[in-house]
Amino acid sequence: MPARSLAAIFDMDGVLADTGRAHFESWQVIARRMGTEVTWADFEHTFGRPNHQIIPELLHRDVPPDELREIDRVKEAEFRRIVAGALEALPGVCGLIAALDAAGFALAVGSSGPSGYFRTIVSAWDVQLGKPHPEVFLKAAAGVGVAPVECCVFEDVPAGIRAAKAAGMKCIAVTTTHPAGSLHRADLVVDSLEGITPGDVAGLIGD
Repeated sequence: MPARSLAAIFDMDGVLADTGRAHFESWQVIARRMGTEVTWADFEHTFGRPNHQIIPELLHRDVPPDELREIDRVKEAEFRRIVAGALEALPGVCGLIAALDAAGFALAVGSSGPSGYFRTIVSAWDVQLGKPHPEVFLKAAAGVGVAPVECCVFEDVPAGIRAAKAAGMKCIAVTTTHPAGSLHRADLVVDSLEGITPGDVAGLIGD
């Protein structure tokens, strides 16, 4: 299994690892350096979107491309400093990824964050349009050579679910960062990835 080519595409933040607090703290550092503030409400409103969309909104001004890339570089460096040695996979993630790989699924990440299992990683700088536009997931599917209808996306935010559905893919949502009620557009909503099997994913794609 699978008898045909199937793919599982994972969002990084809130699906593979719980990185929300670290991202918030790194945005706070950037905001202070730029003479402004970022509240938790500001962060929640933008969480899950690519940095090049978030930065102008948080700074309340247009940001030239060169400055945008520099702010993004500093922000991500600050994020890596905060999570260094402290980032752990969420429950069920490692087992599910290993099982999907063993079952022959193509694996991709629709975000940044390297792993030996993943054939394709599509980062925010690889796309022109952020979620809920489906570009990131369509590029991930193309990268592993699997048709969108044969893909299942793992997400934790409404915009990501909308992107998956717009791409013509099935979606499993995890209640890591949002309550189940706000994730209702997903094909399946779970509290964690523990207990999810390759058979479950294949069955969902086959529905």
